[in-house]
Amino acid sequence: MAQAVSQPHPHLSARTLRAWMAVHKWTGLVSTLFLLMLCLTGLPLIFHDEIEALSGELTEAAIPGPASAREGLPLDGIVRQAVALNGGGVPLFIGFSQESPLITVTVGPAPDAPAGAMRLYSFNRQTGADLGEVVEEGVMHVLLQLHVDMFLGPWGMYFLGLMGLAFAAAIVSGVVLYLPFMRHLAFGTLRLEASPRVRWLDWHNLAGIVTLGWALVVGLTGVINAFGDPLTDHWREGELARMVAARAGDPPLDPARYGSIDAAMAAAQAAAPGLSPQFIAFPGGAWSSPRHHAIFFQGGTPLTSHILTPALVDAETGELTDMRRMPALNQALMLSKPLHFGDYGGIGLKILWALLDIATIWVLASGLVLWWQRRNRLGFAAQGAPA
Repeated sequence: MAQAVSQPHPHLSARTLRAWMAVHKWTGLVSTLFLLMLCLTGLPLIFHDEIEALSGELTEAAIPGPASAREGLPLDGIVRQAVALNGGGVPLFIGFSQESPLITVTVGPAPDAPAGAMRLYSFNRQTGADLGEVVEEGVMHVLLQLHVDMFLGPWGMYFLGLMGLAFAAAIVSGVVLYLPFMRHLAFGTLRLEASPRVRWLDWHNLAGIVTLGWALVVGLTGVINAFGDPLTDHWREGELARMVAARAGDPPLDPARYGSIDAAMAAAQAAAPGLSPQFIAFPGGAWSSPRHHAIFFQGGTPLTSHILTPALVDAETGELTDMRRMPALNQALMLSKPLHFGDYGGIGLKILWALLDIATIWVLASGLVLWWQRRNRLGFAAQGAPA
């Protein structure tokens, strides 16, 4: 929302306004191209479920049977089936759907296997039917990776997080600069009879102020998501370590000594009435301890369904060790992911998210046009041409 300020602001000096203009210009220029990429890739990702359904990919809605994350065939048998399909290895995660009997089991060669060595298998928990291996490929997977880390791993995520912070600074500075502009013009004024630069400026300001709240929310949730790995590390080294402090000196549990996952689930569910399991992390990974199953529960409302409560169960004995809610920063991370893509309110909210995304693309593109026009005008003026 950049513009020249012709008259001093009653509360800000001309020098201060020039400083805000510099902040707005440079934070916008530094981040705009990356934000355009994020907006363009984010647009189809808003409708990822609908696009996958149209393309024939496996979705929760395509799995017949009643939805239940608590009931169905024993988990032990499904886990053994997944390991057999993998030709060996150890179970790493179990994921549950809240809308269908779909269940996924992640298998790897060792408890601390890297993501690239993991394989994901899906099943119908009501019937035990093998629904095939889930392979991350296709256009939507490429768009997601480009949106999340530009195929650069954690450093790509951190870089995009910094671009999100620059975007937030550009928004705040744009609001500061918009206020003196609004002192002399009615809200939404478009001076269509003025020069092309003024018309671009009016459209830029209008779209920017209309999308202000949404852009700030999506930008900041994107920043939180980008720094999700350090937040998870902080939880594991802090809260998780305190939950299992009594067994801190024990060696990692050999997978051959894992007890029944159904018994572990029963012990955890007895302590979590009214909650539903979202996923189980087996011992040795980033989401559990070396000898505990970490069973993550979620609530039943649109809001609480994104707030996880982990229960730590001894993987050998099946006894509940501890259960407590995630720290506030980690809860913010959980809430930020669905909010970032508009996954709270069905197709209506997704359409609204898409329209605001398109409006933000216009704000970014028009900001580049304004900068380019000003750059050329100043260049002509320096050469003695009329500016």
